[in-house]
Amino acid sequence: MTFDACGGPQGDQYDEDLVEFLIENRIKASLFINKRWAEQNPEKTKELADNPLFRIENHGTDHVPLSVSGQTAWGIQGTQSEEEVLNEVGEAQKELTQLTGEPPVFFRSGTAYYDEVAVAIVEEAGLEVLGFDVAGDAGATYSAEEVKKALLDSRPGSIPLLHMNQPGSGTAEGVKKAVPKLLEEGYEFVHPHDYPLHRQ
Repeated sequence: MTFDACGGPQGDQYDEDLVEFLIENRIKASLFINKRWAEQNPEKTKELADNPLFRIENHGTDHVPLSVSGQTAWGIQGTQSEEEVLNEVGEAQKELTQLTGEPPVFFRSGTAYYDEVAVAIVEEAGLEVLGFDVAGDAGATYSAEEVKKALLDSRPGSIPLLHMNQPGSGTAEGVKKAVPKLLEEGYEFVHPHDYPLHRQ
C-alpha cells in the first residue's frame, strides 16, 4: 500500500481515521510525503517515521510532473529543465531527511508522471522511481465503494496508490472495506524496499 500526502492549499490535511486503521491492523505502508505537507505537519511526519509500519518516501517539493521539457499532466505544468528536476527531488529529500533522520529511498512525482530523462536524473541522485498499478482512489475522488473495488482488483505484487491527505474523501472507508477481504484472500502488505522491483 502506498499513500501520497501532496501538500499545498487543498492538500495539507491528515486522514487520521485512515492511518489509525492501518496502525490498529498492523498494515505496512509507504507514505510519499511532499515537502509542503511535511512543512505544515512536521511533528506528524516525525511520528509517522518513528512507526515501523511506515516508510517515509519522497513525493517532491512542489508536487509537479517530472520532465526536462515542461510536459504537463492532469493540467499541472511539469519541471522544464534538469536543474528543476534536481530541485524538485533534492529539496524534498533534504527536508524529509532532516525531519526523520532517514533519507527516503523511493521517489514519486506529483501526478506520477515522468519522462525518461527525468527518471535517469532521479536514479543518478540515488533514488528509485516507484510507480503504481492500482489507482486506488483516483486522486482522492473515489467513493468508498469505488476505492474498495479498485483495491480488490489488486494482484500479487500490485502497488496501489491512494491518498492520506484528504480526510473528507472515501479513501479511509474504502480501505477499511477492502483490507479485511484482501487479508482473507491471503494477501500480505509489505514495503517495496524489501523486494526486488521490475520496471514495466
